[in-house]
Amino acid sequence: MFRAEMLNGLIAEKLRAKLGAVVIGRQIIVLEQTGSTNDAILQVATSDLNEGLVLFAEHQTDGRGQRGNRWESAAGKGLWFSMLLRPEINLASSPQLTTWAAEAISGAIGNEFPLTPIIKPPNDVQIGGSKVAGVLVEMRAQKNAPHLAIAGVGVNVNQSCDDFPKELQSRAISLAMALGKQVDRQKFAIALLRNLDRTYRELFGKN
Repeated sequence: MFRAEMLNGLIAEKLRAKLGAVVIGRQIIVLEQTGSTNDAILQVATSDLNEGLVLFAEHQTDGRGQRGNRWESAAGKGLWFSMLLRPEINLASSPQLTTWAAEAISGAIGNEFPLTPIIKPPNDVQIGGSKVAGVLVEMRAQKNAPHLAIAGVGVNVNQSCDDFPKELQSRAISLAMALGKQVDRQKFAIALLRNLDRTYRELFGKN
C-alpha cells in the first residue's frame, strides 16, 4: 500500500500545532488513502461533532469535482481535503461557501507565491488559464442543528505534466509547474488552512 511518510507526507499533529486557536483545523485527520475525502468525512460526522474538522487524504481513488467530473489526485503530490462546517445559512445559500473557499484558496496562493491566480466561477482556481485548484461543497439538512456542509478542496501542488492524464495536460497545472520548483506541502497546507479559517470566521461570524 502507498505510504504517505515515504513521500514527505502530511503530519496531522504538526499541522494542528502550527494553527493555534482556530475553527477550521481544530481537529485534523490525515489518511493515507480514501475514495473521496467528502465521503470519508461524512463517515465520522455526528450531529454533535464540532465544526472545523479537516480530513486530508494523501491519495484519493475516487475524487470528484463539480457535475460528477473525476478529480485526478496523484498520490502525495497535492492537497486533497474536506472540511466539516456548520454555517448558519440555508441550503439555497450554499454557493456562498463555494465562493468563499475559492477566494480563500486563491488568496493563499497569491500570498505565499509570486503567482497571480484567477477564479473561474463557480469553483475553479486557475493559473495562466489552467486549473490548479477546485472546490466541491455538499450540504446536508440537519434536524435541530445548523445544516452540515462539507467543503472539499483539491490543490495541485507538486505534480509534473506527466502526472495528469493526457486529456488534462493542456488544462491542468500545479504550483510546482508554475513556479519551476517543488513546494513544501506541509507549509502551504498550514498557510491555506489559516486563510480558510480567518475568512470563514469573518464571513460567517464564527468564533
